[in-house]
Parts: sequence; structure tokens; C-alpha cells
Amino acid sequence: MASAVIIVIGVFFLGMGGYALAMPAALARPFRIRADHPEARSEIRAVYGGFGIAVAAALALAAVDVNGIRTGVVITVGLALTGMAFGRVVSRLLDTPTGFYPIWFYFVVEAGAAGLLFVAA
Repeated sequence: MASAVIIVIGVFFLGMGGYALAMPAALARPFRIRADHPEARSEIRAVYGGFGIAVAAALALAAVDVNGIRTGVVITVGLALTGMAFGRVVSRLLDTPTGFYPIWFYFVVEAGAAGLLFVAA
């Protein structure tokens, strides 16, 4: 069960990373971020694309527990997702309220994935 959770979350990161590398403007659009300059597209490709694919690779290694890294990787990615969800809560406290999508949708995804990873650790 733990390996399946790790793999599913890894596939999510792989999909996000690939999408960001191929279509950075489309990935950013729901957040009203305009990627109309090379610098903006580069930032999206780096942070969402490259980082997402690196996390997917780390989770793939964790799923098969290469050299006993499972627990460390799973906790690290869980903490990163918790930090992302926390940032959305801070934003809610400091900014104008928004509808459910995209902010709260991704809050649920991040918090839920973090919880699943902590259980899988």
C-alpha cells in the first residue's frame, strides 16, 4: 500500500513537471500568472517543471527503497507539500478570499498528499 501511495504521488509530480516544461503559460493561467516573457516561462519551467520531475524521480527511488532512502524521501516530500499548503493558508489570511479553484483545490491536494506520505513513511 505504501509503495502505491508513493507511486501515485510521484506520477502527479511527473505530470505536473512535464506539463510545466511543455506548456508553462497554460500551467500558470489558472493562477492568473502571465507567462508572456522568457524569464517568466523559465521560472515556471524550473520551479514547477524541473523540480516536479526531480521530486518524481526521488519518489520513484523511494517506492523501491533504493539504499534505504524511502523514509527520508517520503518525509521530505511530505514536509514540502505541507509547506505549500501552509503558504496557501497564510495567503488566505492576508489576501482577498478566492473561490475553491484553484487555490483551495490545490490546498486539498497538497494537504491530502502530505498526509498520505506521512502515513506511508
